[in-house]
Parts: sequence; structure tokens; C-alpha cells
Amino acid sequence: MSARGRHRRQRARARHISRITLMLTAGGAGIVLPLLAAGGAQAASAETYEVRAGDTLVAIAADHDVDGGWRALYAANQDVIGDNPRLIKPGQELSLDVAGVATQSAPADQTAADSAASGFTVPTTGGIGTAYGVAGSMWSSGHHTGADFPVPSGTQVVAVTSGQVVSAGTVNAYGNEVVIRHDDGRYSQYAHLSSISVSAGQSVSAGDPIGLSGSTGNSTGPHLHFEVRTTPDYGSDIDPIAYLRENGVTI
Repeated sequence: MSARGRHRRQRARARHISRITLMLTAGGAGIVLPLLAAGGAQAASAETYEVRAGDTLVAIAADHDVDGGWRALYAANQDVIGDNPRLIKPGQELSLDVAGVATQSAPADQTAADSAASGFTVPTTGGIGTAYGVAGSMWSSGHHTGADFPVPSGTQVVAVTSGQVVSAGTVNAYGNEVVIRHDDGRYSQYAHLSSISVSAGQSVSAGDPIGLSGSTGNSTGPHLHFEVRTTPDYGSDIDPIAYLRENGVTI
């Protein structure tokens, strides 16, 4: 199969605290001790969080009890994140101070939890590498049976819509992979994962994390291989990008 295509650390706190010093004299030696001011100006705190691989604004906002949720978090950090709240990147420093920010600018259909109004979303960030249907002898079917998303290892992968996990494990050339049966009878597959966070029989919703991208199995580099099928079996593939677009996903 062709491919073209660290844990959440403890939040860092920056505190500006009014202090006073007390000079104690002991045998002629002066000892300076910093003390919290009693009474005076109240301590003001500003919090930041460094994005880790697999993070989403939804999860960060929930973990840190951000007032206004992911929308407020996005609005407070749009200059850092950019126009798409799904595309947060490891190493970005986000402010958790959302006091007074307006949230109407946050697109409601561009996060894992608030996916397209139709109930569908993209499986991961980034653009498309090797497209569906590309011919080549490296594929046993004679063509590429899915679409590749060339993302770094450790990038979060989510269910494209609601359904039930049919299988989750290691399967030959696909490496670590997850297959989900959806309410419309279609099956989605997510292959070459570095880790899996769901198990067979589990119910998922659009945008629920199912694992992290990787390069397991027959893969020449980190990416997500994404398929959509009419049955759970190999060879029943259909164009996965066309399927997403037909269900309201912009990609």
C-alpha cells in the first residue's frame, strides 16, 4: 500500500503575585524572605497550555474547565491557530484566559465534536496525498482502495460519523486498523495507526477519537489510509472522499 502523504503535559502557570519581603536580623545577619502580600492587590493569574499530539480544542477546553468551551478557547487563540480550529499543532501555546472574548467567530462545523451539520466530519487534519483509484501494481487490487492523509505520526484520527466498531487490531498490510459500521450500512476503515483507542463492539459518534496516525503495516511513511466500503470485506471499496462530500463534508 502506497503512502504519500507528546501526552498532555501539566498545564503551565504564569503567575504575577504581589510580594513583600521581611528582613529578619539574627546575630547581625540579614535574611530576606518573600511573602505573599496580605491584604493588598489580589494575585492575577494567566494560564497557558502547550498543544500536544492528539489534542483537540474540545478536549483541552473540557480538561481545563474553560468557560464557553472550545469556541471561547478558539476565539481567544485564533491568531495562533488560524482559520481552522481543527488544525491545532503540537508546540502551539494557547491562552486559557478567555475572559471577555467573543465566540461567534468560531466555525461550528470544524471541530471533532461539532462536525458537519449532517453528522459527518473528516477523519484527520491535512490534505489528501494519494487519491482513491490511482492505478498501480503495488496494490493487490490494481488500484489504491482508499485515500491517504499524509499527517505526522501521533496525529489524532476520529470517526467520520456515528456507528459501531466492527474490528480494532493489527491486520496484515494495513497494520493497526479500525473498521466501523455506520448507520447507512457503509463501513469506514482507518489504517497504519500507531495506536488504537477503541475496541470492537464500541459505539462511536462523529468526531470521536479512535486512535493516532502512524506507519504500521505495509507503509512507506506516516499517514492515515482511509477507506469506505459497502461491506466489511476487502474489495468492496468506494471513493471515500466522494462519500464524505456527499454527506456534507468540505474537503
